[in-house]
Amino acid sequence: MAATRLKIYNGALMRCTERALASLTEEREPRRLLDGVWQDNGVRYCLEQAQWKFAKRSAHFTPSQNVTTSFGYRWGFAKPTDWVSTMAVCQDEYFRVPLLQYRDEASYWFADLEDIYISYVSDDENYGMDLSKWTDTFTDYVEAYFASKIIWKLPGGLERVDAVNKSMREALKVAKNKDAMADPTKIPPPGAWPMARVGRRGFGGPMGDGGNPGSLTG
Repeated sequence: MAATRLKIYNGALMRCTERALASLTEEREPRRLLDGVWQDNGVRYCLEQAQWKFAKRSAHFTPSQNVTTSFGYRWGFAKPTDWVSTMAVCQDEYFRVPLLQYRDEASYWFADLEDIYISYVSDDENYGMDLSKWTDTFTDYVEAYFASKIIWKLPGGLERVDAVNKSMREALKVAKNKDAMADPTKIPPPGAWPMARVGRRGFGGPMGDGGNPGSLTG
């Protein structure tokens, strides 16, 4: 089931052993506490904790007209308002060639290239703040985080602070691991032995490995 604000609140309250809310307008102190966490960028904090793929946004950046440099890198690139954290900075639109020479400073990236391509975690309503795109494990982590922020303010909550915080840390660990498993399959580069066989001839032969099909030794 897709995440909703009410689901997040009730998941947090369950961890606090509190009664669930019937709606987001119910007049109860736990709801007001959770509203405070939400309005204090609670979800953004959770988005900052990893490079979540559901929140990934990629864009082409050109130099900002509002910044000039007097030394070092020539161009400044303004970070977008929905930027949360940087995932990759590259020289090409296919994100195959990383840009290693750049500086990340305050609200800008600085580089000598006039065109750079950046992937970042976004809290835009169509990316990180689109709750329908959240994974179940990330939703679980957000619920646990919200619970950790209010548990000590609830009756008898001080006795459960350690347990709730431990649950939150475990939920973050599980969410990160699950997100990492969603990476595409990566083919490792050839090792020293096959590269030695190739030599300067390149990958020749009918099998593309530079070998000699008429010899058992290649």
